[in-house]
Amino acid sequence: MARTKKEISNEDGRRGEIVRAAAKLFRDKGYDGASMRAIANSVGMQCGSPFYHFASKQDILVAVVEEGLRQGLEKTRAVVDPNLDGIEQFRRLVQVHLSIILEDGNDFIPVMLYNWRCLDDAHQRRLIATKDEYDRIWQAAIDKLYADGVLTKAPKFARLMILGAMNFMVTWYKPRLGGDLHAMSNEVVGFFLGQAQEVA
Repeated sequence: MARTKKEISNEDGRRGEIVRAAAKLFRDKGYDGASMRAIANSVGMQCGSPFYHFASKQDILVAVVEEGLRQGLEKTRAVVDPNLDGIEQFRRLVQVHLSIILEDGNDFIPVMLYNWRCLDDAHQRRLIATKDEYDRIWQAAIDKLYADGVLTKAPKFARLMILGAMNFMVTWYKPRLGGDLHAMSNEVVGFFLGQAQEVA
């Protein structure tokens, strides 16, 4: 018997709840430290109920990473503007990247960053194309800074260093302890470009 639209919507809603809850648990405890029982409990389900929506914990991790990549790419595309100069484009990319990984409740990308190796090879290959597109956007912005003489380091090395440094902030930045992402973005831009310009 075909499912009704309401049944499909309810199932999608429950899947979304599981993915969001799992993202927080994977971020707080790591993939290995977050049990299926804990995931089920966090959404008020019986221990085995998530298996109605996902075949395994690995499939839940894949869904978390996919959602992180989707959100991250969507937000990053939204700030790309060919009419901006290189420094302003870089500034906007820094701002959106820090919001993606550091704002309270944004658990998906941090999970991807620190649990990528927990994905099996087949899932990594499936997700790598989206990850590569994100890198291409950043590489284009950094290539422009290099061409303009703003950055003097090899562009690929610069991209790896800049993203690596920002991604590591997940381990020490505490948004609830008075952290200011706006000011932090200024600091990051100033550190890498040697410019302490105020963000409008």
